Parts: sequence; C-alpha cells; structure tokens
Amino acid sequence: MNLTVSASPHIRGKDTTTRLMLDVVIALLPALAAGLLFQGLRAALVAAVCVLSALAGEWLLRLVLRQHNTLPDGSALVTGLLLALTLPASVPYYVAAIGGLFAVVVVKGLCGGLGQNTFNPALGARAFLMLLFPACLTRFPALGTALPLGGLSPADVVTGATPLHSMQMPALPEASLADMFLGRIGGCIGETSALALLIGCGWLVFRRVISLRIPAAYLGTVAVLTLVFPKGDSPILWMAYSLLGGGVLLGAIFMATDYATSPVGPAAQVVYGIGCGVLTVVFRYTGLFPEGVTYAILIMNAAAWLLDRYLVPRRFGTGKEGAR
Repeated sequence: MNLTVSASPHIRGKDTTTRLMLDVVIALLPALAAGLLFQGLRAALVAAVCVLSALAGEWLLRLVLRQHNTLPDGSALVTGLLLALTLPASVPYYVAAIGGLFAVVVVKGLCGGLGQNTFNPALGARAFLMLLFPACLTRFPALGTALPLGGLSPADVVTGATPLHSMQMPALPEASLADMFLGRIGGCIGETSALALLIGCGWLVFRRVISLRIPAAYLGTVAVLTLVFPKGDSPILWMAYSLLGGGVLLGAIFMATDYATSPVGPAAQVVYGIGCGVLTVVFRYTGLFPEGVTYAILIMNAAAWLLDRYLVPRRFGTGKEGAR
C-alpha cells in the first residue's frame, strides 16, 4: 500500500484557482460591456492588447524559467483585463502591451508568481505606465468621441473634463449623478459605470469570492471623509460624486480584494480598507492628479502582512495572550 504524506490541513474543496478567476472574469464583463457601449470598439481592442500581452508574458516567463505552464489558472487573463479597465480607450496600443507585460513578468512573475506578489499586478503596471506615459493616461476622450481604431497619440485625442477633474478645481461636475451611475461620462474604460461595477460586486459576493469587509470599509471611509470635509457647497452631493467618480468603486471591489495582496484576518481587512479610503481622499485632495486609488491600494498592499501579523484573530477558548 502506498501512503502519500503531505502537510496539513488535509481538506479538499471544490474551489480552484481557475474557478475563482473565471468568477472574476464574469464579474468584470458588465464593466467591460459598459466601456464598449460608451467608448466604442477601440476600448475592446485596448482590452484585447492588454490581455494578449499578459498571456504572452506569462507563457514566455514560464518558458524561460523552465516551469510548468500556468496559463490555465486564468490569473494572467484577469490581470490583463483589470489593467485594461484602468486605461483610457485612447491609450496607444504599445502602451497597453507594455503594461500587460510588466504586470505579469515584473510585478507578479519575478516576485514568485501567483500568490507570492506583494503588489496588485494590474495597479503596479498602471503606476509604471503613469511614470513613463503620463499624458497617455491622463487625457480622456470626450464623451461621444468616435476614436479611430488605428494608432493614436495624446495630441490626436479630443479630450473632455472628467468629473474628477472638475472636482479638483474644486467644483461639482456638470454631469448628473444618474449619468455617473450609468456611465455616461468620460474616464477610463472600466471606471465610468457604477451600476456595472456593482453588478460585478454582487456576483463576487454571491459566489463567495470576496467578502464585503474591504469594499465596505474602503467606500465607507471615503464617504465619511468627503462628507465631513467637503470642497463643494453641498456635502452630500460632494460625497456622492466622490464615490461615483474615478476608480474608487473599481479599486474597492476588484483591486483591494485581491487575495495575494490583501490581509486575511477580518480585523486586518477592515483596517486595510480604512487605510485605502484615507489615502485615496488624501491623494485626491492634495495630489497633482485627481485620482488617488492606484497609489492608495499599492501602499496598503505593502502593509497587508503587517496588519495580519498584529491583528491576529483570537483563538476560540483563549484569552488575549493566546491570540499573540
């Protein structure tokens, strides 16, 4: 009789990495569809370039390192799709390709691969692209602009002010809250429609892929801070526009909840979400660019291990000493 000895715990479950990634892809489809609806076919091509470059980077890295093929787990697909949703539809294709390669090769692959990376790969790549090509990532096509499918430079794009740009003045945006909720505004491909993002959130919660601790703490903190410290005439409107504008919903639902880069403990997750919210508001109020979600989440990614270490759940039947 052959006995296989392995490390505990000896528990089998139906969830696999591929299944979890498939659920994330399904949850992202409404946001992608809204991006295509309001920003045209070029948004689909940018998404395709991001995904294909991420898949190619994953395959080439494993080939060079002589490791088994990890494409079937779906993580590269999710990374490429998430990166695409953080980019404008007008971004040059080569910029999208560089971002996809950097996300899977540098941010994820060279840090040990899936589950070993410290930073969210899609946001790490977006921060990298912001350093190299800031004009491409901060110029958004005006709503209704028919973007050509060929190559574009930032100077070729007819831009329009996004709600966050208006709020940086500071002033309330001209767009109505209904327009922002549905997605009839300028911005990145996946951040415009709050409705689509909330549908995706509902799917992830229903499938138990994520809990609401991090998104609720994140969005709740942004809501409280913008309500208490408004920059407009109406605190409630300022809070509503702050929640619906920019990538805060996309970040809170899909980026901050990444398994590999967020804490595990319930208390640590709440503190992590609060930290993301505080930093987002600070960056939006004081930063050079109106959006602060990317850097807020990346900074809290670096602190995730520390939160898990010092906010350990108390074991059943023990006192405070037993929780250390």
